[in-house]
Amino acid sequence: MREAQEVDRDGDDREVIAAKRIYDPPSDADGTRVLIMRLWPRGIRKSRVDLWLKELGPVLPLLRAFRGGELDWAQYTRRYLAGLERPEAQAQLAQVRAAAKDATVTLFCGCPDEARCHRSLLRAYLLDSPASRRSESGPTPRRRAPTGGAR
Repeated sequence: MREAQEVDRDGDDREVIAAKRIYDPPSDADGTRVLIMRLWPRGIRKSRVDLWLKELGPVLPLLRAFRGGELDWAQYTRRYLAGLERPEAQAQLAQVRAAAKDATVTLFCGCPDEARCHRSLLRAYLLDSPASRRSESGPTPRRRAPTGGAR
């Protein structure tokens, strides 16, 4: 299991997000167990998962293209992260962020190689995103669009 923790400037823990393979044995330290796959993994009981957030898994054509060798890791990463900008994914990202404020969240999927898996991309995205940094300070002010104005 890999774990990442973000600490604010005062030293207070803000969120802990871990990542594991769903086939690894469950642990009390997992906290909220979040499955981030589009399809339910074979042989896994529903009782082993707290939340199933399908929209955080890669779309099937993207996953098939990567596994089939049509896309390299950089292309897959770029397309997966772009998919997280969809409104459906943003709503589910908000669920993960809310759970991570209170306790540990562990992201699960079935990929055997975490180094080339969307769970590691998602964990980094959650910990590095502006939304996770502004979660305590409120929303970021919106910039006004430039007006025609005088030249």
